[in-house]
Amino acid sequence: QVQLVESGGGSVQAGGSLRLSCAASGDTYSIYCMGWFRQAPGKEREGVAAIYTGSGRTYYADSVKGRFTISQDNAKNTLDLQMVGLKPEDTAMYYCAARFRGNWYGPLALRTYNYWGQGTQVTVSS
Repeated sequence: QVQLVESGGGSVQAGGSLRLSCAASGDTYSIYCMGWFRQAPGKEREGVAAIYTGSGRTYYADSVKGRFTISQDNAKNTLDLQMVGLKPEDTAMYYCAARFRGNWYGPLALRTYNYWGQGTQVTVSS
């Protein structure tokens, strides 16, 4: 079992920055990949960024490339998402996710992940 707790959400104006953090606890040694997802009201949850915990290889959705940076601290079992140049369309609930096992659908696919946090709200005003 793994527990994921997100923090760092808030309200900012367009062009601003936020840093989200996800604290993982439990059987963290078995985590293969971690990701950040978001869900805006009335929309489906979508993958934003992902990182392979072993190699550190990262993946980003086209909509956030060049603005968001995913990083991990394996010693602290934390996953961060640095967001700069925020836009109103980035407004959403942001979720941290961890993958242990199962079918692989890609690093930004919801079905790839086994555990989810409760989410943290990001609101960007114009």
